[in-house]
Amino acid sequence: MPHRLTSGLDRSSLSAPAASRQPGRLGRRAVLAALASAAALPARAQDFAPGRAVTLVVPSAPGGTTDFAARLLAEPLSQQLGVPVLVENRAGANGVIGAQAVARARPDGHTLLVQYSGFHVGSPAVVRNLGWNPRTDVVPIGLLMDVPQVLLLHPSVPARTLAELVDYAKANPGKLNYASSGNGSVQHLGTEQLKRLTGIQLEHVPYRGAGPAMQDLLAGRVEIFLTTPPPALPFIQNGQLRALFLSAQERHPALPNVPTAAEAGLPGLSAEAWFGFFAPAGTPEPLIARLAAAVDAIIAAPAYRGRAESQGAAIRRMTPAELQARVERELVEWADVVRVMNIPVE
Repeated sequence: MPHRLTSGLDRSSLSAPAASRQPGRLGRRAVLAALASAAALPARAQDFAPGRAVTLVVPSAPGGTTDFAARLLAEPLSQQLGVPVLVENRAGANGVIGAQAVARARPDGHTLLVQYSGFHVGSPAVVRNLGWNPRTDVVPIGLLMDVPQVLLLHPSVPARTLAELVDYAKANPGKLNYASSGNGSVQHLGTEQLKRLTGIQLEHVPYRGAGPAMQDLLAGRVEIFLTTPPPALPFIQNGQLRALFLSAQERHPALPNVPTAAEAGLPGLSAEAWFGFFAPAGTPEPLIARLAAAVDAIIAAPAYRGRAESQGAAIRRMTPAELQARVERELVEWADVVRVMNIPVE
């Protein structure tokens, strides 16, 4: 039975004649004021709850570029929103665990997703029952950074160039393993492109994120890793890992001696990752607009831009609509790559 609001009314007046129940001028003003106050409630409800933290869910383990992007975003976002911002790593199942947590969260702006493109547009092409839908379960806020891939080699492999790696791999078929942060990641699909373009055999070893994969690469348990530069730069610079090429149009100042893929002999390799910011579907438009404006201000700031670019990232502004268009386009493109290269679908 519907609940009728009668609070504040004299119940005896409910039986009075209609004419005698009409509010006076002061009563009308009170009613109008109450209605205006009620109408304002949704707008206030779309603000962030004071003192309640915003959680940035990272669908991979600490130590990778998704984690780097989230932690780079957290402090300035807290300043923009006026509430605490926390980073929570929820790794596993090709990013599904973290993405599902956000997709199922209350759409009030307090649980958000810092997402890696491989999980967002690559995994749907190779995982049959993903458990969440990148088109309908989350909505875009903005792009945080674009990052090329660098091909890393453990120094136990006697190769210093891509050509030498190809010769060694062909002379030792099945001996080399390559890491990725999961099936459908740019690392996975990009390395499969590398195999197809060079004709070499490599065994795929998926991990729960770039951090664990990097640890095993450093330990020599895998020999090859195509990944984003931020977690790798210190190890390239101190000689613990070799960088054979960068999947970019030009060399990067942080890696001046590392050739581009085209310079190394692979002009057809296409492997660039992006890292975006998403909210649960159903999040009110005013909240999305506020978050998008906050991201715009953050990525334009010299501190954010400088730190990201020093790690090999590129900063490009994208509106929510532009990021969604990119998602739609790349869902189709990576599905085509998987089909053409006959990559197994799980």
